[in-house]
Amino acid sequence: MPGRAAVTAGRLVDRYGRVARDLRVSVTDRCNLRCTYCMPAEGLPWLPTEDVLTDEELIRLITIAVQRLGVQEVRFTGGEPLLRRGLERIVAATTALRRTDGQPPATSLTTNGLGLDRRVAGLVRAGLGRVNVSLDTLDPERYAKLARRDRLPGVLAGLAAARDAGLTPVKVNSVLMRGLNDDEAVPLLRWALAEGYRLRFIEQMPLGPRETWDADSMITGQEILAALSEAFTLTPVTGRGADPAQLWLVDGGGASGQDTVGVIASVTRPFCGDCDRVRLTSDGQLRDCLFARRETDLRGMLRGGADDQEIAQAWTAAMTRKAAGHGINDPGFLQPGRPMSAIGG
Repeated sequence: MPGRAAVTAGRLVDRYGRVARDLRVSVTDRCNLRCTYCMPAEGLPWLPTEDVLTDEELIRLITIAVQRLGVQEVRFTGGEPLLRRGLERIVAATTALRRTDGQPPATSLTTNGLGLDRRVAGLVRAGLGRVNVSLDTLDPERYAKLARRDRLPGVLAGLAAARDAGLTPVKVNSVLMRGLNDDEAVPLLRWALAEGYRLRFIEQMPLGPRETWDADSMITGQEILAALSEAFTLTPVTGRGADPAQLWLVDGGGASGQDTVGVIASVTRPFCGDCDRVRLTSDGQLRDCLFARRETDLRGMLRGGADDQEIAQAWTAAMTRKAAGHGINDPGFLQPGRPMSAIGG
């Protein structure tokens, strides 16, 4: 019942009855792009190396989550996770684990795609299941302006390599911004369908520099759908569950029936009531929400000699404090103290 703390052994249950089964693991806060909606042009002060969890520490926390706390899916994020040298080792250790149902945890990677073509073979050998690649424009000049780096060919090469290596469906995450790339909804979808990628549009959220987000100028999910509907016939897909994206079949789904587009309307149509996520930052801080302003220090417990059961109990207790929603639309909303690159997607 809402408002009553719930602690269930072996599961991460909050006081609203939501069960966290999806762990987002940030493996680094560093990034090789400087996207305008994520960080300032000069970048951010990176975490000192000694503050970042080691491979062994990350693997231990993931093991606790999967084997003791009911986590079924692990997504690796950053910053840019491909900057983590030990990523293949961490992925391999994760896919070697077994959930309570005897199956390995589902694994995925959210990346900007740079360098993916060079590392995809090793990640596949490690057992990685799928990738999401961030790409907001197909125009090289716009890409260089938005990312402050002229790297579009590298992103496209990474996408193609992931598809050819069998990490399907390869998902592409796009943020449309008014006056910058808001005319690219239809071109992006045409391109994604032609290349065999699954496109998902995401409403811009207040997670970057404070001056870069304005709710009134944000491109909403409804606006995106209106633009797409001028060129395509969209049919809603039912059975969304905990998936943040509402899906639509495009022109009936195509010959294979698999052609879809997704819209993640985190601001205008929040899905907090179905959230099944928990987040671990690269410096070992547990976050029950992307917009949380409170963290639980698991790194301190690791390095202080706590055993696995003590860490599992602290993790379970922390989840009982999860709020009902992110509160973006509340009058007193405050952005989290950390930027997106230091939280993980």
